[in-house]
Order: sequence, then C-alpha cells, then structure tokens
Amino acid sequence: MSLDDWLRNGWLVEYKTSPQEIIELLRIADRDLKECRAAGLSPDWRLAIAYNSALQSATAALSAAGYRAARDGHHYRVIQSLADTIGANSDMMKPIRRPC
Repeated sequence: MSLDDWLRNGWLVEYKTSPQEIIELLRIADRDLKECRAAGLSPDWRLAIAYNSALQSATAALSAAGYRAARDGHHYRVIQSLADTIGANSDMMKPIRRPC
C-alpha cells in the first residue's frame, strides 16, 4: 500500500514542511541517540529515548515526503512509512538485539 493509499484511507494528511523543521527533527534524533547512552539510565529509559530518536527520524522522512500521520495509530504509521519514504525493508525495522 502506498502513501497515497494511506492518504485516501485517512491515515495520513498532506503536509508542507520546511528545511528548518527537518533540521530540527533530525537534531532531536541525534540528541536522543547520544542521550540514550548516558550512564545511570535504566533500560526502560534507554529504550524510550532511543525510540524517540527513531520516531523523530521517521517523522522527518515522512514530512519530507509531504505527509503527516493522522492521530489514530500515529507512531505505527510513522514507523511503517519508512518502507516508502526511505525504502526500508522489513529487516531494517526489526528490533536490534543490542543495548544503546
């Protein structure tokens, strides 16, 4: 199913982003990748911070493609859109078996 199909189903909305917004989303993603490695964090917090990094990166890719996820299933749609926005295959979206 393409992003246009998702749009027709109401899972996405058209969105016009800016270069500054993409830069900011990727800056947050980079920050969170560094922060998830901080000493003293519980595994739960490491995962939450790393997940936010992935979500921000995927949001940047979806925004650059001209879309935003609708409210229902927002995180799921953003992550699954990677197949269309960056050509990610299902192996790329499997969990990594190592800590941050």
